[in-house]
Amino acid sequence: MAPTPYDPTSHLLLTPEDAEAPNRVVRLRELGLGESPVPEFDDFARHLARVTGAPYAMVNFIDEDKQYFAGLYAPGSDQAVELDSSSNAGGSVGRVMARDHGYCPHVIVRRKALVLEDVCDYPRFAGNPVVDEIGIRSYLGAPLIDRTGMALGTVCVVDQEPRPWGRQGLETIKSMAADLVEQIHRREHQGP
Repeated sequence: MAPTPYDPTSHLLLTPEDAEAPNRVVRLRELGLGESPVPEFDDFARHLARVTGAPYAMVNFIDEDKQYFAGLYAPGSDQAVELDSSSNAGGSVGRVMARDHGYCPHVIVRRKALVLEDVCDYPRFAGNPVVDEIGIRSYLGAPLIDRTGMALGTVCVVDQEPRPWGRQGLETIKSMAADLVEQIHRREHQGP
């Protein structure tokens, strides 16, 4: 019996499989999230950017084939911005991004915060399309795990320069994620 050939790229799977995605879609629809901007989440993203000193901040909900930034803050604006998703070419950030772009799908599947001070230091992450298309060099994100135990999405910040997020950055992003989960629970109780 011949041995199975070694595939050197098998450990470099860019986007992890996400078995919870169908159930997440149901839960997001119950909450009325993931299909349109939420002004409070834009405010949250702006606050997150200020707290971390990052130029980009997002509240991201992930379904089976796309990511949706219900909260978005980008550089050069004193408020959250809404950019046409068709403008993603050319280095801008829009509300919709393919599921295989970025690092949030890893956070969702891992159900743990992810700190990448320089994505180029990690072969698994350096080849992600956001590196070349948007110029992302650092990432800090945490999952939004609701009262049902479902990982709904993430809060994250990114920069086009390497960033020493450190332990303080990790603690900050986890704390901010917990704050947003509480806000989501209040919205659920009050209705969207």
